[in-house]
Amino acid sequence: MQFHDFDAPRQTVRSATAEQATSSALLSTNARLEYLIANTPAIIYSSVPTGDFKMTFVSDNARRVLGYEPADMVADPNFWFDHIHPEDIPTIFSSLAMLFVEGQRSYEYRFKNSEGIYLWMHDTLRLMRDTNNEPLEVVGLLSNITERKKMEDALQKKGDEQQQLIIEMQQMQAQLLQSEKMASIGQLAAGIAHEINNPIGFVNSNLGSLRGYVDTLLNVIERYDTTVATTTEIGTLKTQLGKIQQEAEVDYLREDAVALVSESLDGLKRVRDIVQSLKDFAHVGESDWQAADLHHGLDSTLMIAANEFKYKASIEKQYGKLPLVMCLASQINQVFMNLIINASQSIANKGIITIRTGASDDWAWVEIGDTGKGISAHEINRIFEPFFTTKPIGQGTGLGLSLSYNIVSHHGGRIDVDSEVGVGTRVTVHLPVNSRPTT
Repeated sequence: MQFHDFDAPRQTVRSATAEQATSSALLSTNARLEYLIANTPAIIYSSVPTGDFKMTFVSDNARRVLGYEPADMVADPNFWFDHIHPEDIPTIFSSLAMLFVEGQRSYEYRFKNSEGIYLWMHDTLRLMRDTNNEPLEVVGLLSNITERKKMEDALQKKGDEQQQLIIEMQQMQAQLLQSEKMASIGQLAAGIAHEINNPIGFVNSNLGSLRGYVDTLLNVIERYDTTVATTTEIGTLKTQLGKIQQEAEVDYLREDAVALVSESLDGLKRVRDIVQSLKDFAHVGESDWQAADLHHGLDSTLMIAANEFKYKASIEKQYGKLPLVMCLASQINQVFMNLIINASQSIANKGIITIRTGASDDWAWVEIGDTGKGISAHEINRIFEPFFTTKPIGQGTGLGLSLSYNIVSHHGGRIDVDSEVGVGTRVTVHLPVNSRPTT
């Protein structure tokens, strides 16, 4: 009796059905992958892992991105290198060998499309290896970044324009600050000229008087000689000489001549002190950072700025102990000058300018206070702005404090301001003892 296996055909049918389903699934997956590859923004390609990098596969979107048929790109063994911009080839060639060491490289280069236009492309190359770790193929992802490059170029151009504008503004600021310095020098020169003219004036007047005295004395000597030569009687001679001495006022000339010479010498010393103070203030011939005595700088500044305040303010010095401070002394003296002149100009009639100094924790400070009109709360935050001034039109450029702020900042220091309307202002300059220039 024979038994028939009726399930065998069913199993065969079931197996065929499973294979058909699997095949359909693979076809569906492949179709999906082909669609995704063809419609991604980036061109996907592969090439041989040898020096010529001949393409073995190019996705269909190359037609849309570059205008080439993928089959033509694969058929030409030199297609990739032949279409890279000549200026970009050396950069790629010089490091392409590193792909076999690092396993992945990225490049940005120009690639010529079908219309002969070079497009900027971003290319990521990845080396694929087999199970024996031998190079199998190179897979690339090529994206069009031309628009991004245009934006970068535009931003770079804009950045360059802004940088140039910043440079021009810095140059303009430097010119303005130089103008402020020249204005200060002009104002300073006028005050110094006035200070020097006073002693020069009375020295000149004294020399005129002394010349008259000398002429008179020479005439007395001449008359003495004549009288002595022509008079033999002693009594008569004494009488004649006494008369000559009385007429010439010799006793007065003797006293006044000594006084005139002493006064003139004092005047010339005053001129010499002013000139020396000017040299100390400007530190002529010294342009490097050096250890400076701030008290000496203050004194020389007060000497040459005396004409600015001597008719309206008295100076009270409350100097403490100060170490030598590393600085550009002429610039720090310029700050003192600006602050002293500002203090003087804030005083309407008669007042006091107080200068205090001290040091602590490797910092030195100089406070210049006045009994002037003070600065309002809404103005005090703007006093270091270029061109801002609380002075009447024509009496200030608004650059003095801005210049001072920049100088002190360059020395790594700071300026504090405390003011009360109707009471006065105190401006304190803080400087590190061992200053070093800051950019």
